[in-house]
Amino acid sequence: MIYINDRLYDFDLETALASISAQRREQALRFKHEQGRRECVAAYLLLKEGLQKEYGIVDNPIFEYEKGGKPRIINHPDIYFNISHCREAAICVIDNVPIGVDIERIRPFKESLARHVLSDDEFQLVVSSPTPEIEFTKLWTQKEAVLKLTGEGIRSDLKDVLSRHAAEVILNTCVCDRYIYTVCRYSATNH
Repeated sequence: MIYINDRLYDFDLETALASISAQRREQALRFKHEQGRRECVAAYLLLKEGLQKEYGIVDNPIFEYEKGGKPRIINHPDIYFNISHCREAAICVIDNVPIGVDIERIRPFKESLARHVLSDDEFQLVVSSPTPEIEFTKLWTQKEAVLKLTGEGIRSDLKDVLSRHAAEVILNTCVCDRYIYTVCRYSATNH
């Protein structure tokens, strides 16, 4: 299930901070600015909402982390989730199989960044598009969702992420007004 909050200023931050786990509160308070804190808290609140609706879990989830930094919920190895946030929204996906998600706000296209993270074919797709900012953001969320699914995290070379994993994952990308998100799952034949 997918949970999204794109109204990050519609909750009282202090009340929300008091209602989440100490572990997540500490993480949220590491953000220097209120915006980052709100994004971090909103993503966790979505996880709490989903866990309550789908599994009847009302306790604050506590995370443990795999080698690559991918979080898991302690005492619930059968519940898979992933969260992401940006200035425009927070997202959480929950499933009974491994899953990855990334959300990014749509920003102006920067050719130097695109050349650094896109393959030659991807770069040509973006620069030939009438909306390069949207095409670039779609590819970026796809790459990051794959890396979050696999637990690899951001690597120094992102150019081959999609081609390297093409046969083993399914990507679902949604373009909204201010942001784009991608949910990534292993294909049925690979999991």
